[in-house]
Amino acid sequence: MATWGLILETTVGLGERKHIEAYVMVHVEGEREAALAELERRARAYTPEHPRSPKRRRLFRDGDGFLLVVDGAWQSHATRFSAVELLDDTDRPTPAERVGDEPAEAEALPAATPESPPPPSLPPLVERDEDGVPVKPAWLGRTDLP
Repeated sequence: MATWGLILETTVGLGERKHIEAYVMVHVEGEREAALAELERRARAYTPEHPRSPKRRRLFRDGDGFLLVVDGAWQSHATRFSAVELLDDTDRPTPAERVGDEPAEAEALPAATPESPPPPSLPPLVERDEDGVPVKPAWLGRTDLP
């Protein structure tokens, strides 16, 4: 049985620091069709942080994934969703490291169910120094402060 990673790729940051980051939303055990169904459910439920005042929302299907384009007042923001097969994972225990009589069960990842609630939108990523302190204060650049 194949393990599928449901991947979200989105643009984060502002100005010259704007870049694309990828997140593994969940792993799905089973057939490709089940992974695509779960991916579509998550893509439809996803609410990106930007734009803050969306004017138009379009969801496109592209092969093994989806592209969400949300038009704002000044620019559009895109988020790509992909279903990809997991081939190797360095954090997955090797057969010698597994404990118990049934190694297949120790390795199995939980299957995503269509009844599960929609995932919360990902919090914005904040650039942090090695101690975990944000490099840019949260209040910097806010227009609603005196």
